[in-house]
Amino acid sequence: MFMRTSILRTLVALLWLVPAATLMAQNADFHVVPLPKQVKATQAGHFELDDKTLVYCPQGNKELKRLAGFLTDFVEESTGIKLTVTNAPVQRKCIRLSVSLKDKNPEAYRIRANSEIILLEGASEAGLFYALQTLRKALPTGTSQCVLIPGTEVYDAPRFAYRGAHLDVSRHFVGPDSMRRFIDMLALHNINRLHWHLTDDQGWRVEIKKYPRLTQVGSRRSETVIGHNSGRYDGVPYGGFYTQKEIRQLVEYAAARYITVIPEIDLPGHMQAALAAYPELGCTGGPYEVWRQWGVSDHVLCVGKDRTFDFIDQVLSEIIRLFPSQYIHVGGDECPKTQWKQCALCQQRIRDNHLEADGKHSAEERLQSYTIRHVAQFLKQHGRRMIGWDEILEGGLPPEATVMSWRGEAGGIEAARQGHDVVMTPNTYLYFDYYQSQDTANEPEAIGGYVPLEKVYGYEPLPAGLSAEEQKHIVGVQANCWTEYMKTYRQVEYMELPRMAALCEVQWCNPEQKNFDDFVKGRLQRLAALYRLKGYNYRAGF
Repeated sequence: MFMRTSILRTLVALLWLVPAATLMAQNADFHVVPLPKQVKATQAGHFELDDKTLVYCPQGNKELKRLAGFLTDFVEESTGIKLTVTNAPVQRKCIRLSVSLKDKNPEAYRIRANSEIILLEGASEAGLFYALQTLRKALPTGTSQCVLIPGTEVYDAPRFAYRGAHLDVSRHFVGPDSMRRFIDMLALHNINRLHWHLTDDQGWRVEIKKYPRLTQVGSRRSETVIGHNSGRYDGVPYGGFYTQKEIRQLVEYAAARYITVIPEIDLPGHMQAALAAYPELGCTGGPYEVWRQWGVSDHVLCVGKDRTFDFIDQVLSEIIRLFPSQYIHVGGDECPKTQWKQCALCQQRIRDNHLEADGKHSAEERLQSYTIRHVAQFLKQHGRRMIGWDEILEGGLPPEATVMSWRGEAGGIEAARQGHDVVMTPNTYLYFDYYQSQDTANEPEAIGGYVPLEKVYGYEPLPAGLSAEEQKHIVGVQANCWTEYMKTYRQVEYMELPRMAALCEVQWCNPEQKNFDDFVKGRLQRLAALYRLKGYNYRAGF
């Protein structure tokens, strides 16, 4: 009895020596989404993250100072702990930021934590940003006085350089504040490309100074069909567009989070909103209306007219000035040829340029290829590269064109074999406008299809049928979100999450790292705590 009492008194005495904050501390866990390449526990002790912790970055380095600001915001948001940024050299009780990591992958990073210091080291500022995101996701959520960071070494780098997410704002407009929220969501998931679908039959969303009627007329439809082209309409005018000032602000906001915004001006099809504004650009001359229903319109640009090519060049000239991205997306998909077949000017263009049917492609398909080649050449002259949906393969492509394979993988496989770079985005795995559950009666209305979380997670972007050399042309992976049935931004979030977490592991992790059970039962559960903290609307029950 005496011995037990003595031991108890000794333990109580020792507890008095331990700070109260440490006793109430929560632990960090670096097994996050996406799972880092290496997470190694060390015997270097625990780092106590609390309000006495300093964040050190060298004086005069504006980029590191900005990243330090991100870190302090992330930590305070998750834990309530307020860190102090300093440029005075400190040796302990600090988090040091550095871009001195030597790695061939510019987005690589390393984290080293011990009882004295946490070193966040990137191969570039982008790599350092992903180190911040990993530390952010490793932290517990909820107010803490202290968080214990275990002695750990983390090394990580992405599998694919192009990690994309597409958002259609033509069918339903997403305002600037919600776009910032979407961009933040991409950053949380280590996504570095925002493919912004800005124009379509149902609305033109980007201001073009040379053609003001594109937004004065083309951004507004008189009403919207109810449901799946039911023939019934809501009778409510609908519109919205971004000014060029707003575009620049959003591009800058994304760039600060190492996200490149790729604009899409879909042509020569999906142009009925533009034709409503400038009917002289169509084969029939109109009249046209901004389309009130969903689907594929027969009203396309008349590429038999020289003024149409002037329009394309002038629109793209302004787009280039707004968006510094290497890629400019020109769509090229779902362009019906019915009006071209009946248009004397289009048929004359075919004859003048010897675009007759060649046994593999119709004359009108070759006319589309002629148009796409013109656009590719224009962009090349301005130092940019064209990217388009897999239909641009019809009739042949210039070598610098990149293909986005959406109709399954066949287009991507063909493009890679022809030597074109490819971004894989097959609808069978990566269309986030498809239902997440087969219980569609209890899900928001969607276009159809079924792409559950597990199917997204199981996607392997490198087709086994390609040789190792051909596989090098698969430069990235992207998921697409078309918004015909997403009337609010909150619904966009619901359709994206948590599938975006599965996408991000497809984009970032090597195949041997992936384990769906571990992903769902552990790492995704912790990420969902951040979703709740941010107020994201996500589908629970995974």
